Amino acid sequence: MTSSSSAPSDALHARVQAFLAAAILDPARTPEPFDALALDLARFQAAQIPAVARLARARGIDLASATHAADIPAVPCDVFRLTRVAAHPPDEDVAVFHTSGTSQGREARGEHALRTTATYELGARLWGARLLWPDAARLRVIVLAAPLAEQPDSSLGFMLDRFAALLGGGSFHLRDGALDALGVAEAAASARDARSPALVLATSFALVHLLDARRGLDLRLPPGSRVMQTGGFKGRSREVAPDELRAAVSDAFAVPEAQVIGEYGMTELSSQLYETTLAAALGKWPAAEARHGVYAAPPWVRVTAVDPTTLAPLADGDVGLARLVDLANVDSAVAIQTADRVRVLPGSPGNHSIELLGRAPGAPPRGCSIAVDDMLGPP
Repeated sequence: MTSSSSAPSDALHARVQAFLAAAILDPARTPEPFDALALDLARFQAAQIPAVARLARARGIDLASATHAADIPAVPCDVFRLTRVAAHPPDEDVAVFHTSGTSQGREARGEHALRTTATYELGARLWGARLLWPDAARLRVIVLAAPLAEQPDSSLGFMLDRFAALLGGGSFHLRDGALDALGVAEAAASARDARSPALVLATSFALVHLLDARRGLDLRLPPGSRVMQTGGFKGRSREVAPDELRAAVSDAFAVPEAQVIGEYGMTELSSQLYETTLAAALGKWPAAEARHGVYAAPPWVRVTAVDPTTLAPLADGDVGLARLVDLANVDSAVAIQTADRVRVLPGSPGNHSIELLGRAPGAPPRGCSIAVDDMLGPP
């Protein structure tokens, strides 16, 4: 039996999918304004999720009369580990993604429940094709992560699995917690022999392990290959500076540094941001906008830097905490508040490019803590 939210959810997913497809394939014919769609999502979520409705009331926001996506109160990421943020009952979940829990223990992991993965998959495919493989319909895929069967609750694992399938299949080289460095070298040799460009999909920590184990192994990839790296070193015993890691990865795989692309995503979102250095090198992105450390959001995501205490929006160019409005978050929270420090680049296309500056140090920022209290307090 389906819930009362099923029909409106289906309708919203259809509208969001139409927006995603048009934004990439035919931008001049985007079917409706971003703000109108974001607000309809927010109204639906507030009607179905008591904690979201409490947050709006605490902020004095009348979503029925709001006119801008900036008016939507953003749900802090911490809330996803303290309560269920979903517009549908658990028996309608088709996937529940969990955060890693590396820094606070597995018992404190947040969860993001999805009623359908279709919108997530469409957005990942469209933006991945734009920034990771704008020049190729098929690539050999070498994954330095566990296969989906070993991590079924990982949003990253889900995305990597879909990318591998989309590009013609891939080989996975992290099983039972162990990295198979020799297998990576064999996959690289196979790509060289076939003169077939490869896409390496990897976490930063897996790349560090591979570099540590590379002695005597030939990891060189054929021309046209590229590497996507994601994730930091939260909760890990060893950390490597981004520039140092990128240079080492470039050397090991014999790919230009411009073709080592960072990804920014999180369990609480349904969309991803990427560095644009590869797309710029291929003439698919403005070169002036492309440098490492700067990430581009897709047109269905809007990023704003906000004040850590008041959560008020800051001017482009000022450093604040990242607030993201992600239209692909249909059944959870369309607006997400993070503790990541960012600077929105002035004049970037659609104001979608941000410089990522790392996590805010210390305890959760005051503005985020207050928002958590507002959501979880009395009705």
